[in-house]
Amino acid sequence: MKKTSFKNIFDQHDWDQTLSDILSKTEEDVLRALSSQKRTLEDFKALISPAAVPYIEQMAQLSYQITKKRFGNTIQMYAPMYLSNECQNICTYCGFSMTNTIPRRTLTDNEILKEVDYLKSKGYDHILLVTGEANKTVGVDYIKNAIQLIQSKFANITIEVQPLDQSDYEILIEKGLYAVLVYQETYHRDEYKKHHPKGRKSNFDYRLETPDRLGKAGIHKIGLGALFGLEDWRADSFFTALHLQYLQKTYWKTKYSISFPRLRPHSGGLEPKVEMTDSDLVQLICAFRLLDEDVELSMSTRESEVFREHIVNLGITSISAESKTNPGGYTVEPQSLEQFEISDERSTEEVVAMLKAKGLDVVWKDWANNWQ
Repeated sequence: MKKTSFKNIFDQHDWDQTLSDILSKTEEDVLRALSSQKRTLEDFKALISPAAVPYIEQMAQLSYQITKKRFGNTIQMYAPMYLSNECQNICTYCGFSMTNTIPRRTLTDNEILKEVDYLKSKGYDHILLVTGEANKTVGVDYIKNAIQLIQSKFANITIEVQPLDQSDYEILIEKGLYAVLVYQETYHRDEYKKHHPKGRKSNFDYRLETPDRLGKAGIHKIGLGALFGLEDWRADSFFTALHLQYLQKTYWKTKYSISFPRLRPHSGGLEPKVEMTDSDLVQLICAFRLLDEDVELSMSTRESEVFREHIVNLGITSISAESKTNPGGYTVEPQSLEQFEISDERSTEEVVAMLKAKGLDVVWKDWANNWQ
């Protein structure tokens, strides 16, 4: 019996052919996609193609209408909290990479609680715990302890840590874990190897099948995404959408979110192989909203103030603010090295004021909570 895995679907698609299909889409394909009531992955290819560029404004208007119909005038806020920058991987694009000679730090229980107190004072009820990938230092036991330590203080706890086995996820879910973000970085197998030459993260297939293990473990929500700049954003986005639809069909009780990280400056400084412009990113966000009316679309502080202000009404359902990407960055050790530089440095209060000025009401719990 063949095991359930996205890899079986993934292996049926060739990267170069996929990109060629996207680039060959015509204006007629785009118009057909825009007029469709139920859009397919072929429609998605058309909407992210160069042929769709003249129709971005129309895509944005449709995306706005769908978002208002499905989510109303609300947007959810969350905060990341970095627990550790220790890492056993070499990743060309990350400030925490093992090859970078930086001071390493892992928060103690008291330091975690100090950071939590600060975030709670700002109103956050949805927290994202982030670590580097260092199994011995910040493995399952450390993560389990952190969840137990703060579980009573938040409505939702999400993690973005190293991929784990199904049994590990089951343990963490039992302790209060609500959601997991696991980005493939790039779905281009050869390029992935170039950017992850050493460490457990170098195992492309193990990372690719992580959402399957999460689905089997019964997680409430899974976050997907690619890191734009490593490879062609159009092909990576198609494979993200392919992955999403497979998971929705296979683990239909689980909720899903998509994030849109672009390469940001960091210690070690990898330049993007393929540039993704602001216009490209708007096109992609709208294309995802037109493909799937219900999926959560998330926007972090990687993006600029101006861009975030323009995109919040065009499909985005969750947003972070005042983010720190270093362990202890809020109160314990604000000057420690960040994983990457954020772009929107406004305070939580300033971002809330901006959202309200845009006619949006802020919710502090996770969207999926409201759907159950």
